[in-house]
Amino acid sequence: MRRIVLVALAVASLAALGLVSVYAAPAETPAAKPAAPAAKAETPAPAGSGLKPDAEGWITLFDGKNLDAWQEPPAKKWKVVDGIMTWDKGCGDIWTKDKFGDFTIDLEFKCALEDKAAGIHSTNSGVFLRSPEGEKNWLQGSIEIQILAPPASGKADKHTTAAVYDCLAPSVFADKPAGEWNHMVLTAKGNSITIELNGKKVIETSLDHWTTAGENPDGTKNKFKTAYKDMAKVGYLGLQDHGAPVWYRNIKIKPLN
Repeated sequence: MRRIVLVALAVASLAALGLVSVYAAPAETPAAKPAAPAAKAETPAPAGSGLKPDAEGWITLFDGKNLDAWQEPPAKKWKVVDGIMTWDKGCGDIWTKDKFGDFTIDLEFKCALEDKAAGIHSTNSGVFLRSPEGEKNWLQGSIEIQILAPPASGKADKHTTAAVYDCLAPSVFADKPAGEWNHMVLTAKGNSITIELNGKKVIETSLDHWTTAGENPDGTKNKFKTAYKDMAKVGYLGLQDHGAPVWYRNIKIKPLN
């Protein structure tokens, strides 16, 4: 035993001096980690329209000729008929190519009443404001200004034309009868919203009054998960397809910032 120990010590000494080599088992190669899943490709933002304002600062979004200012595929599904932007079944909500912050938008629209014999629903549409993601989050990510066929009651509420949908009723009922053209001028500046319908101011409010998600200043409930005072101040504008006929024309916007 003593001889074995002396031999071992001798070999160790020679190895330390580099005169002999000592075998060492190769280090184990660590197991390769599984590859991380590939990141989901983001849908690229639409290219801007490239449209320029005229001498008075207005940008034409629809001039009766084409839908070049609007995103596809809906821009290929809405129809241009006799200079009018016309809903078609399955066309989908349509969004501008450009985002806007503070602005005045001026447009005309026409509604239809229900015709059960023809299978036509009464108009239910809207103008979406400042949606950062457009269609991806249209309900919770944008403010909707209602466009609706005039009710038989002739009374305004939180779901009739020019209402801040589910949040604020127009101060007066100013709708034209179904089949006639309505003229709306809407100004959004910061949290201030002003709407004129057919020459009458029907909304003049500040979103600062909406301080609690799901609740209106008058204590009634709404369906929105964000307090309206905190909604985005810049985003796409949209026109809603809710499965019923609606017509738009002469759409223009004036950026204020």
